[in-house]
Amino acid sequence: MAGKLDGKRIAFLATDGVEQIELTEPRDAVSREGGAVDLISLEKGEFRGFEHFDPGETFTADLAVADADAGDYDGLVLPGGAHNPDQLRADEDAVAFVRAFFEQHKPVAAICHAPWTLVEADVVRGRTLTSYPSIKTDLRNAGATWVDEEVHVDAGLVTSRGPDDLDAFCAKLVEEIGEGKHQVHDEGATAGAAS
Repeated sequence: MAGKLDGKRIAFLATDGVEQIELTEPRDAVSREGGAVDLISLEKGEFRGFEHFDPGETFTADLAVADADAGDYDGLVLPGGAHNPDQLRADEDAVAFVRAFFEQHKPVAAICHAPWTLVEADVVRGRTLTSYPSIKTDLRNAGATWVDEEVHVDAGLVTSRGPDDLDAFCAKLVEEIGEGKHQVHDEGATAGAAS
């Protein structure tokens, strides 16, 4: 039986401090549906996941973000954890890589604190999204409308609040990446949770 993501290549961007389950569960969901996963980080090689504040597994990045091209991928997944996106948003190559997915109208899924990187890439203005509640003011200040929902979809952008929302997040990111490129987002217009 064919998977929903057969033939699709998906980038996962993460670094030290990533919330481990927010990396492993979406990665496994993509793989189960036939998608190929490339793990991208600030540097090629190992980085450490965390289980809340406790050190977790070590992951190996296939590629440094400076060497990655959004044009090679059908979608992007940004796991959370507070430390991970805080480092990513300070890296020019990571921010440019994220921005390129929006310029190419490709699906992007971001959970927990990951929308911090979207703020830095200046891609949330006029969009509706959710996140870990502690960063809602950052999102509003960047021009987004923040909603308290387990998952929200806005023109191919899938967002969720945290680990408790992973089932809904994984299902929607598989659906959106399976659909492919989305129409140009009109500022102020949202596709709503049902898109």
